[in-house]
Amino acid sequence: MAVKAGQYRGMTAEQRRADRHARLLAATLEVWGREGGPTVTMTRICAEAGLTERYFYESFAGLDAALKAVMDDIAAQIADRSVAALAAAQGGPTERVRAGIGAFVEILTDDPRKGRVAIVESVSLDALRPHRAELLRQFAELSAREARELYGPQAWDEREGRLAATMFIGGVAELVTGWLEGTLEATPDDIVDAATHHFTATAHR
Repeated sequence: MAVKAGQYRGMTAEQRRADRHARLLAATLEVWGREGGPTVTMTRICAEAGLTERYFYESFAGLDAALKAVMDDIAAQIADRSVAALAAAQGGPTERVRAGIGAFVEILTDDPRKGRVAIVESVSLDALRPHRAELLRQFAELSAREARELYGPQAWDEREGRLAATMFIGGVAELVTGWLEGTLEATPDDIVDAATHHFTATAHR
């Protein structure tokens, strides 16, 4: 991934910075999410991106900031695609829920690096645990909000809905963790089926 001569010809300074930032994000995901790979470090990220540490610090205050940025990027992908899939799906609540959950699980299993980073590796680093917990809380709030829209008067009130959504998100995370670590005999479709059944059974009265 080394920089080739003339690669940035015709690009503005802002475009070059954006390109370097994107390359560093991709390199962080690759190094951090590589199964059985070495410990993620700034040096390894820079080598993967073909950039010097000077450019790393142009984008990030330090290693933790880069890791959090990757987590945020994955979370944004999940939120955007899940909500879009749910909104575009035809049929009743069950069909729409399945579409939304399917998009969620697909991101984490089609590219296992994203699943390992977002769910498995992030919990092993003390500095990232609070950020991971905050992202899961945001997904629980998103799930509770979608449940209120799907089920209307039959949905739980805000407090009970938050409790149900928190259990749902935690359960999906555990299913994906088991799949990634090879301790769960299931396919991604099985995870989607189980998560859909749980949500449709618990997200309303």
